[in-house]
Amino acid sequence: MKALIVEDKAYIRKGLLNLLQLTDTKVEVIGECESVKDAVVVANSCKPELIFLDINLTDGTGFDFLAQTENLAFKVIFITAYEEFAIQALKIGAVDYLLKPVDVEELQIALQKVSTLPIVEQKQQIKMVKEVWNNEDSKLILSLHDSFQVIDLNELLYCETDKGYTTFYCGNNKKYLVSKTLKEFEERLSAANFTRPHQSFMVNLKFIDKYDKSGVIHLKNGKKIPVSSRKKEGFLTTFLNWNNN
Repeated sequence: MKALIVEDKAYIRKGLLNLLQLTDTKVEVIGECESVKDAVVVANSCKPELIFLDINLTDGTGFDFLAQTENLAFKVIFITAYEEFAIQALKIGAVDYLLKPVDVEELQIALQKVSTLPIVEQKQQIKMVKEVWNNEDSKLILSLHDSFQVIDLNELLYCETDKGYTTFYCGNNKKYLVSKTLKEFEERLSAANFTRPHQSFMVNLKFIDKYDKSGVIHLKNGKKIPVSSRKKEGFLTTFLNWNNN
């Protein structure tokens, strides 16, 4: 598999080259680039089958490179130091990723996963991740059984988790079930004005109609969400501060 490394730090490029020699996947590195401009030229002329792509480059982002490349007939493994949004967007399966510093076992797993991903599917997934990256404050990708669903967090009413699965309830009576726990989405949703009043629920603050002091949240669509005694104080602080702002 012909590969191109697009990473702005020389020591990471060198380390990745060394790690590739330790894997049992045959990868031939045909070039290294540190900028969007150079990566576009090399990718268009050399037509790599795989690209290790950093998020931040010297003159732009990895997504700038993808937007400017003529032919997306290659597979992508992102290299990133981002613990928050980028990982949430990439980790769900849209594309694969390596978290810096790169670990050889994770590299091996990523190579195996990417080798099974069809090019057509890869193109669609890259497009979706780009959309979420450019609208990170209001978009979230959900990995469903048979598709990847982009949801607008402004239309998400609440989430409910049960036995390792989480259901996302959106406007217009739409709901989506994912095989992940609510904890995996908590940080992302908390940054988007969601609160967790109960172990099983996260609620969009803007859709709360009222809070019953007996310990029940009433949403504007009529849904009732319990508030656990352990989380009651924290919820009230968040709820009252949000409404006073």
